[in-house]
Formats: sequence, C-alpha cells, structure tokens
Amino acid sequence: MNGPHDLGGQMGFGPVAPEPNEPYFHAEWEKRALGITLSCGAFTAWTIDESRHARESIPPAEYLGASYYEIWTRGIEMLLERHGFATREELQAGHSSQQGTVPKRVLRADMVAGALAKGGPCDRPVETAPHFAVGDRVRTKNFNPTGHTRLPRYARAKTGVVEAVQGSFVFPDDNAHGKGENPQWVYTVVFDALEIWGEGADPSLTISIDAWESYLERV
Repeated sequence: MNGPHDLGGQMGFGPVAPEPNEPYFHAEWEKRALGITLSCGAFTAWTIDESRHARESIPPAEYLGASYYEIWTRGIEMLLERHGFATREELQAGHSSQQGTVPKRVLRADMVAGALAKGGPCDRPVETAPHFAVGDRVRTKNFNPTGHTRLPRYARAKTGVVEAVQGSFVFPDDNAHGKGENPQWVYTVVFDALEIWGEGADPSLTISIDAWESYLERV
C-alpha cells in the first residue's frame, strides 16, 4: 500500500542522521515493547506480513509522529483487537475484562533463546523455473495497491537489470491478507540512479531491490 512508511525519495523529512554508537534501546519501555511483540507473534494468529501491514495501516499523522517502538505497539494493539485477544476498551484500560481468543502457543521464558535462534525462515520451494535470469532487462510494474506490497513506490515502473536469482520465498502481498503463502522467485534488480531519481541524480550510483517475480515484466 502507499502509506507513511514508504518514504523513499520523498522530500521534506530532513536528512538521515545516524546516531554514533546507538544503543539497542533508548528507554526501558522499548525492551518491553519488543518482548510483547515477539510474544504475541508466537500465538501464530498472524503472519509477519500481516504484522507489517498493520503497522503500515496506522494513520499517517500518528505514524509520522511516533517513534519506532511506538509504531510497533500500535500495530500489535491493532492485531490483538482484530484477532479477538483483547477489545479496544481492554487495551485502553490495561487489563482484561472477559475471556478472549486463547493463544495456540505461548512463548515461555525458557523457549525464547530457541525461538530467536530459529527465526522465521520464509524460503519455500516452487515447481516452476525462474522466469528471469541474471543479465535480463526488466521493468517493475506500476501499481498502487490498497493492500500490502514489498515493492516500494520509488521503484515502480522502472527499468533495471537482474543481478541475482535469490531463490523462492513466501509472497508477502498475499500472505499479509490470509490468501496463503503462494511462493514466488525473488530477484535482485539493479537500477541506475538516474532511472530512479531522475535528472540531477549522481550517475555513478546504483540502487538495488529484491523483487518478487510478479512485480516484474521483461523489457
């Protein structure tokens, strides 16, 4: 979707200012926000793609005015309410008042290290051969979906070259909306800066993205 999260190439948001020796957390509550998000994700009620779409769906003014972990907590509130684990009133009150959805899985303290080490692999086999090969010239499609997508706005309707075939992975655009994993081949596609940013861009620069097969068409 086109939302406040997709800022690539937009002007007026100031320079990116990396923080030297930035700590993992800037406040104690951020640790808890991360822990709650991971624990709730272990319920297996939603996918990582649905959780990304939830954060993207936060109204722009709220999203742009929130810190990183504030966005995470607002996203998890949306998912807990959507899947019946808590009502809006319970979230605002900070405690439960009725029995909600029972989690299929609860992440206990002794399970955390193993769960984090396992991660969430999303590579999946597909029966078809890759449609594109290294060196092929391709163009990304021009679309503006209301649902989730991993093709950023700045890279739509752009021509580039396939640099690598990365393998086959869960298709997030479907997986975010309960339509199944429907894995596709994923390609690293490289674009010239002029193609992406237009006149005035540094011609010595290139930009690469990882693009699912259905995002691409042959030039």
